[in-house]
Amino acid sequence: MRELVRQVGAGLGEAVLATVVAVVVAAVGLEAFSLVHWPAFNSSNVTRSITTVGQVACAVLLVAAVTLIRLHRLPWLARLLAWAGISGFVTVTLGMPLAATKLYLLGVSVDQEFRTEYLTRLTDSPALHDMTYAGLPPFYPAGWFWFGGRVAHLLGLAGWEAFKPWAILSLAIASVLAHVLWSRLIRADWAVAVAAVTTTVMVAYASPEAYSAVLVILFAPAMVLAWGALYRPALLPAAGPAATGADPTHRRSPATAGGWGATVGTGLFLGVSAMSYSLFFAVAVFAVVLMGLLAWLASWWPRRSGAWRLLRPILIRLIGMGVLAGVLALLVWAPYIAKALGGGKALSNTAFHYLPESGSRLPLPMFDFSLLGALCLVGTIWLVLRSGASRRAQGLGIAVVAIYLWSLLSMVVTVGGTTLLSFRLEPILQVLLAAAGVFGLAEGGRAVFRALNEPARFRAVAVVVAVLAALAFAQDIPNILSNEITTAYTDTDGNGDRADKRSPSAVSYYRAVDAALLADTGQPRDHTVVLTADTGFLAFYPYYGFQALTSHYANPLADFAGRAHEIGRWSSLKSPAELLDALAACPWRAPDAFVFRSSGDTYTLRLSEDVYPNDPNVRRYTVSFPKALFDDPRFHSTNIGPFTVITVRR
Repeated sequence: MRELVRQVGAGLGEAVLATVVAVVVAAVGLEAFSLVHWPAFNSSNVTRSITTVGQVACAVLLVAAVTLIRLHRLPWLARLLAWAGISGFVTVTLGMPLAATKLYLLGVSVDQEFRTEYLTRLTDSPALHDMTYAGLPPFYPAGWFWFGGRVAHLLGLAGWEAFKPWAILSLAIASVLAHVLWSRLIRADWAVAVAAVTTTVMVAYASPEAYSAVLVILFAPAMVLAWGALYRPALLPAAGPAATGADPTHRRSPATAGGWGATVGTGLFLGVSAMSYSLFFAVAVFAVVLMGLLAWLASWWPRRSGAWRLLRPILIRLIGMGVLAGVLALLVWAPYIAKALGGGKALSNTAFHYLPESGSRLPLPMFDFSLLGALCLVGTIWLVLRSGASRRAQGLGIAVVAIYLWSLLSMVVTVGGTTLLSFRLEPILQVLLAAAGVFGLAEGGRAVFRALNEPARFRAVAVVVAVLAALAFAQDIPNILSNEITTAYTDTDGNGDRADKRSPSAVSYYRAVDAALLADTGQPRDHTVVLTADTGFLAFYPYYGFQALTSHYANPLADFAGRAHEIGRWSSLKSPAELLDALAACPWRAPDAFVFRSSGDTYTLRLSEDVYPNDPNVRRYTVSFPKALFDDPRFHSTNIGPFTVITVRR
């Protein structure tokens, strides 16, 4: 127990210090970027060039950290340089291209709209609440958004404005935490290399969805940790006659906690996953359970006896992970579970109804003609060659197999009318194979070094080539994220501005719409339910919506389809009195206001419905309300640009 407390305490202490460094580096970097009036990324190469300079500076810090480690000098400074280099890389690679806009990657478009809405909701109040619907607990895990909301509240920022700095800050923190975890599992210089490389891959391919990217970067070391917790050959009895006797005496080294430190660490990762991203939590649990099964088989097969005795310690550790993960998960899931058990019915849940082309085939990044493809190919070769002897290769390899099994299962369940969203796992696979590739290059390079009779300049050549290759990939990240960055400049922000200085969209009228709603309703935003098809308005202001953007992001307890039918029924009514009666009899909290678009003699709403298995999986349709339905003193209308704001005076 003492060793367990020491291990966990030391790890958490180092994690706190690393987090502080990442926060300082990211905060200073983002503040420095904001002091200069930069040109828009999509119309100038200035920010791209400064990004490259910053990446080179971070590479210098990382090389210095590895050099100090190799010289066995100033280990504390080496760690500090590694944390600063990794967090600085995230900050400059994402922050500099976005320096001239207040929006994050993808702006407030498509999926980023509902994510911004969620952050806005939890900035307005720390209470766990659905992003859209009044009176419902959240269905989508609130962890990342809750902390972001608290950061926004602390800094006095609106939720939409805090999205970019919080996304970059959280990715910087997650990246240095990945380094801390790797440094507990492997030699220190390799930990710097693998953390830096996987961070680069994560930024390139996972960063647009920041709340999942924080798990992507931690997935690989967490899987190695989980395998170390479940497969403990040093604690097993020797195969042979003795193995059939009484319970063995475990040969536990006094320098270890018998795998319980790894068990706690894995449980924490699973719990944080459950708090942040349900899909990745499910995949992580699947991988860990698969590890438990393989650990038992690897222990039992040489003996062919004592199956329960060998399975019991594995089950105990799995249960320990599950209990810890469950406690953390309940911090965000308890309100939804209580509501569901208390009589709430999940009448609509189409979250898994999406099958793009990438989800219909196995991802094979090792055969892409690119630097990352080459690294993943090296990683694949290393995983196969070292699977019999390396615990790292076993842990990473089982995780890779788990992702491929999940992908195949996702394709199989399409027969049943759903999917398992396997296409979203590709960034995890890329990071897993990239981590394996680093180990493959390190071990392969060492083998070549010895085979060539240890030439004097070999190490220097290897280091220079590796650093230049990493920089070649890193400086191409703005190209990889070009569409996402461009959208951040072409979308209109909450101030009504476009960062590329071109004419803003109708979003520029949202501020006036907000003012009209506040004046007409006379109540705070979070006391008002608005029916509008311009759900981006809810991303900037914390009103509740009567209907969500799509059914895929709607709370299952909200009955998306039922609400859509009700809206259609309202539009077919014949008089204001009938509409008022229908609103009074509405089975849900009825709208206090409508925000329409005007078209001739009608007001229109452009809504959506699920059309899975088609791709795209959403069909848009228009519902038209005759303007005569609102020709009554109990409805107050205000025309604002393309919008008509109608409030209900009950």
